[in-house]
Amino acid sequence: MSRVLVTGASGWLGAAVARDLLAAGHEVRTLQRRPSGVEGAEDVLGSVTQPDAVERAVQTIDAVVHLAAKVSFAGAEADFVAVNIEGTRTLVRAAKRAGVHRFVFVSSPSVAHTGEAIMGEDAPPAQPERARGPYARTKAAAELVALGADAPGLAVVAVRPHIVWGPGDPQLVARVQQRAAAGRLPVVGSGAALVDSTYLDDAVSGIRAALDAAERVHGNAYVLTSGEPRPISELFAGFCAAAGVAPPSRRVPAGAAKAAGSLVEAVWRVRPGADEPPMTRFLAEQLSTAHWFDLRRTMRDLAWRPEVGVTEGLRRLAAHRTAS
Repeated sequence: MSRVLVTGASGWLGAAVARDLLAAGHEVRTLQRRPSGVEGAEDVLGSVTQPDAVERAVQTIDAVVHLAAKVSFAGAEADFVAVNIEGTRTLVRAAKRAGVHRFVFVSSPSVAHTGEAIMGEDAPPAQPERARGPYARTKAAAELVALGADAPGLAVVAVRPHIVWGPGDPQLVARVQQRAAAGRLPVVGSGAALVDSTYLDDAVSGIRAALDAAERVHGNAYVLTSGEPRPISELFAGFCAAAGVAPPSRRVPAGAAKAAGSLVEAVWRVRPGADEPPMTRFLAEQLSTAHWFDLRRTMRDLAWRPEVGVTEGLRRLAAHRTAS
């Protein structure tokens, strides 16, 4: 049993990770700006941008799982830098001073995505200078900060779960369903781009596997997916079917979507909307290019394998709606 700090546990994935660690017998402390709602966890309220809160959170902790981040398709670069880069730097330094032994940085495959298709790759190095958009750029830089802190006494591992979804997902699934129902979700390009995704349970078990293996595989980055790449239009159609919503049928050429996304980003910088922008260049690239990964090194090094997958995940998604 370890004492584990989970940052960002008021988020959907962070809360699931905290609950999983508690169920595995660990003592869990959380750090985020509002109560986590995770029964059995000790909450420390604050932000990774607040050094005093971070210092309180890491005291007597054995391991850290760092999920807190600013996640958005648009926004001021300085806000992403403050949370994703400087917040990670503050947390890593405090963890070292407090004698934390293991540190799992939850990253994203977007840190190595340069706008081209990704087909069967493993986990290329993070490239902040080439990553697309403020979120990806700052997560790439933050991953380098975290892995750069790997040293005797502090074993650091980065994991990159790709497109995490499942019941209760307030981000991807909810937005796909809502926009499809409103007729505002186009098929970008052919819709045939093959993409990997990660069902929630597979992401959670992969993060715990990285924590367990950290002292053996430290210094490395690993991609997590459910290992069942699907055409993007098929995946989104499955999300829609689970909600009883017709899947999108209107098609927009990939080039037009990218151009529109660039325009929307320019407008958003001047007059940001209340929700996520309807399109960005990064989003258009993600929706129109393949991105699927080779999991063999991840499964070997972490002694882990995905257990739910897309087919079973979609069944659970539909069952969750029925039960609700």
